[in-house]
Amino acid sequence: MNIIGRLTRDAEVRTLSNKKQVVNFSIATNDNYRNKQGERIEQTTFFDCSYWISSKVAELLKKGTLVELIGRVYTRAWIGKDGQAHAGLNFHTSQIKLHSSHKRTEGESTPVNKRNDKEIGQPKSNESDKDDDLPF
Repeated sequence: MNIIGRLTRDAEVRTLSNKKQVVNFSIATNDNYRNKQGERIEQTTFFDCSYWISSKVAELLKKGTLVELIGRVYTRAWIGKDGQAHAGLNFHTSQIKLHSSHKRTEGESTPVNKRNDKEIGQPKSNESDKDDDLPF
């Protein structure tokens, strides 16, 4: 599954008891549609995300950054301290693509036709891949 959204907080690295590290962050995705009355409805969905491949990515994942994630989604449910039932969406991330930075220094501008994309978690292509006999 692919999802695109903005980070709602800076990523955090957690070290588990088995010395394995996980990067935790959350994103918000937006969707909008018109209902039967013609009113525009905006809907925001929040995902708690985890990334297990490299903890170094946490340095790039700052609040407000637009990211495209590839992975799988799953739900979780729990009873809170207040006794109320809660549910959430989790996203186990296998690839991260950064689409923009969350901060700009004063006076800095980015041309509209230039994208600042970085892919994380995807293998690099070989030169031999370019010599394929495939028609597409």
